[in-house]
Amino acid sequence: MEEDKFYNNIQKALDDLPENFSILEEQIDVAIQMKYLEFTKLLRSKDISEECFDAREELFDEEVDEERKKEILTAIAVYDDVKAYRTLEKYVEEGTGDMKQWGTLALQESRMLMHSSLLDEQQVFISTGLGGKGKKLRYFVVFLSVHENEMLSTTQQKLLKDELIFELNHHDGVFESMDFMEGFSSALVMLPITVEIKDTFQNIISECNQYGGFLREDMVITNVKVLSRGEIIQLIHQKKNNNDELEEE
Repeated sequence: MEEDKFYNNIQKALDDLPENFSILEEQIDVAIQMKYLEFTKLLRSKDISEECFDAREELFDEEVDEERKKEILTAIAVYDDVKAYRTLEKYVEEGTGDMKQWGTLALQESRMLMHSSLLDEQQVFISTGLGGKGKKLRYFVVFLSVHENEMLSTTQQKLLKDELIFELNHHDGVFESMDFMEGFSSALVMLPITVEIKDTFQNIISECNQYGGFLREDMVITNVKVLSRGEIIQLIHQKKNNNDELEEE
């Protein structure tokens, strides 16, 4: 029930979006996104955008520490001047690691500000850990095997991959990659934001299970990050323990 509620809440949020929205394409750690938002709230109350804009060249000075650079990046993201946008653009091109991700968030915010000013209408910005492209979001999906300690056979692997690609094509989705391991198979895909997420992947499972019933009905879907094997196994065990507790009650 909780899982259904989770998927329904995601779908409702996507269905209620206005037509005018943009998706952050880059894959950015959600923890960094949260820190950026917290930093933004703090800086907005200080109103230091102009001061940081005047000091924007500090971004390219190796002697300036990261906290100061974060302050400048975040502050000039809302400074309505094309020079601020170009500065952020240059920083992202030259940046690396977490700071590059921070700069990317600032650049996206600056881009939205410019669009809003030019078009005279408010824009909605969608940011997930896995990013997306155009009107599509990227998802990491894990198909669980009925036999936990076995790898799917070559025939089953081909069937699952073919059905996945077929279903994605039906919804104007994009197949990016797929991996097979003992107990589960994972894939990285993109789907239009209006597509029913859970139904799409359940269709794939239903089609595959007509040929031997080798996949479980439940699955793991996230747009936060690519899960490691250890994280997937932990989620599976956690889900199993929760189900056992419910049965005991």
